[in-house]
Amino acid sequence: MDVASRHLVLKADQAKYEVPEVYRDRSEGFRRWEIVGEKTPGAVHTGFSVCELEPGGWVARHVHSYEESFYVIDGEGVCETPEGVFAVRPGDYGVIPVGVEHRWRNDGSTPVRWAEMLAPQPRAAHGEDTYFVADVVSETPPLAVDVRDPRTRSFGHIDPENMDVDKQTQDRLAVSASMRTALLVYSGITVKMMVDTDLGSQLLTMFMVQYQPGGFAGPHDHPLEETYLFLEGEAEGVFDGHRYRLGPGDVAFAGVGCVHEFSNAGDGIVRWLETQAPQPPARHSYRFVRDWRYLQDKLT
Repeated sequence: MDVASRHLVLKADQAKYEVPEVYRDRSEGFRRWEIVGEKTPGAVHTGFSVCELEPGGWVARHVHSYEESFYVIDGEGVCETPEGVFAVRPGDYGVIPVGVEHRWRNDGSTPVRWAEMLAPQPRAAHGEDTYFVADVVSETPPLAVDVRDPRTRSFGHIDPENMDVDKQTQDRLAVSASMRTALLVYSGITVKMMVDTDLGSQLLTMFMVQYQPGGFAGPHDHPLEETYLFLEGEAEGVFDGHRYRLGPGDVAFAGVGCVHEFSNAGDGIVRWLETQAPQPPARHSYRFVRDWRYLQDKLT
């Protein structure tokens, strides 16, 4: 990474899963690929990782002094919180507020992987801001995530078809109980919110982005940090003037002031998971280069 740059790009084959030191004696079968954290230049708000839990594995009950959100990539697991015991599967997501007890386990026969976004950023000097409590395993049968069920109000679910403009019919939207049913569409790009204040988050956002063939977002930056986990298709991204080809499993990070742009580099759709921290301001969360160049031209 250049000294002047505020970005990071890691390819899928660079993934390095390790047992986090703080969980070494408090888990079994748990590993984490830490992607964005204290060692990432330009990152001060974001902790982003991909976690893996083997069959029969578990993570002891604990709390954090930061907010945690997650998105299940593959496999099935169980997340226990004071609200209940929840079975999570691919496409499920959720938020665990600051100081709320939770525990993970895998009762299945295949590994479960999930992306996790943590804000504010965990600090190594403070034990990753993680505190373990009495570890009681609940005997309650896990409850599947159902966005119409108030017992799963801190969780949600998204499928690739939820990004399809042609499938935003009333009967399909009726399965969601919030404004997360809304689909933002512009210039070949669709965006659907997942984790925000509506779900109970205060410190971060998590949403899904999809580009149609020809989809493009011009150079811009933000007063916040963004992380992108690519799930489908091939994209071209430019960060701080550096051009990258990005595909499934690749991850990119753009810090405050990092000018970046994206385009669909293939013939199919491009889809990625995106996070932001802090949450965007009510106005001026985007600063497009073209808009200020327009002003410059008007003034000369």
